[in-house]
Amino acid sequence: MKRLRALLGGAAAVALAGAGLATASPAAFGQAPAPHAAAHAAAPAATASTAQAAALSNRWYAAAPYLMPLDNTPPSATAIMDASGLKAFQLAFILAPNGGGCTPTWGGTASVSSDTAVASTISAIRAKGGDVSVSIGGYGGTKLGQACSDAASTAAAYQQVITKYQLHAIDFDLEEPEYENTAAVAHEIGAAKILQQNNPGLYVSVTTAGTAAGTGWFGQQMLNEAKSQGFTPNNFSIMPFDGGFNGAASQTSALTAFNKLLQTTFGWSEATAYAHEGFSGMNGRSDTGEIFTQSDFQTVLDYATGHGMDRFTFWSLNRDRQCSPPDNNGSTSGACSSVPQSAWDFAKYSVKFAGATPPNNPPTDPPTDPGNPSGCTAAAWNATTAYVAGNEVSYSGHAWKAKWWTQNEKPGSTGEWGAWQDEGSC
Repeated sequence: MKRLRALLGGAAAVALAGAGLATASPAAFGQAPAPHAAAHAAAPAATASTAQAAALSNRWYAAAPYLMPLDNTPPSATAIMDASGLKAFQLAFILAPNGGGCTPTWGGTASVSSDTAVASTISAIRAKGGDVSVSIGGYGGTKLGQACSDAASTAAAYQQVITKYQLHAIDFDLEEPEYENTAAVAHEIGAAKILQQNNPGLYVSVTTAGTAAGTGWFGQQMLNEAKSQGFTPNNFSIMPFDGGFNGAASQTSALTAFNKLLQTTFGWSEATAYAHEGFSGMNGRSDTGEIFTQSDFQTVLDYATGHGMDRFTFWSLNRDRQCSPPDNNGSTSGACSSVPQSAWDFAKYSVKFAGATPPNNPPTDPPTDPGNPSGCTAAAWNATTAYVAGNEVSYSGHAWKAKWWTQNEKPGSTGEWGAWQDEGSC
């Protein structure tokens, strides 16, 4: 998955010149621009709520959308839970240290062993009855399968993540450039098998690039490696975007083709192959300018549930909110979708896949504030409008300036730590 390669260093499904191959992306799964990088302070061990996590049903881990908790203007996970009914999150990404070594980090920079920031997010999610899966790999950066010497040492590095956060689920995102490295893929698949054996009940997904043929040469090589090692995850998922896709019809066609690849590779029946197949999409505008709307997500959701597929996820929750202007001037962002939407529209499709009914979520405030005095010249604050840094509004007789992207956060409602700076009375 390219996942906003140019903007975020994410994963993208890109055709390989002269070979008819594809890689997957995000910026959907990669590094964020420097302005959004978060500070990572040294921290003690995981909190009690993190260490005492109760597992959700596998269907929730299968429905968990990706969230970058440290980059790309992270939204509040608990606010998403309240607004959408979502219970599970796919946190991204675990990589090898940028300076080298076989130890896990967030994004290549924040050591897992000393992390408190992500642990705090996980604790907050679990305190509300939710849980997380952690995604390893993604597009770009050095993966542990490349940095570690063999499958056992790769598995030992990932076991540190499982133990630290008491995980019940983990995702192997095998794509560019790692999945072109035969030894690295063998390390990752071998590690996945070891973790599956050493952590009974662990939900394991494997995500790779999608093409019109299902997946490319390297994706097929990965499937062959899994077969040779006797490894069967809960699902193999493809990312049908950034490879010349155009709406839901092209995506469901790719899923049908991938199902046939699973049948021929593993000797499965069609039904068994679908029961081990997953979809990982990109909401809104993709890295290459493809558009996937809410109706496209509904179509793919209907296909996934109708065929008994095991997984339905997307990149990313950081993007599941409207840009300003809604089309983001025809560009792709890591922090908004570039299509008209209400906040967390796409998360609600994951909730439906999990078997739950998302809330309607009418605004808790009227669309505009009727109490603004005539002395205020800025437009009245609107609960349904998405604001970006520098936007000015009037509310309760005061002028307010947005500090960062915000929607449905009433000016002054969270004091000095909120999204709005009080500019004084009108």
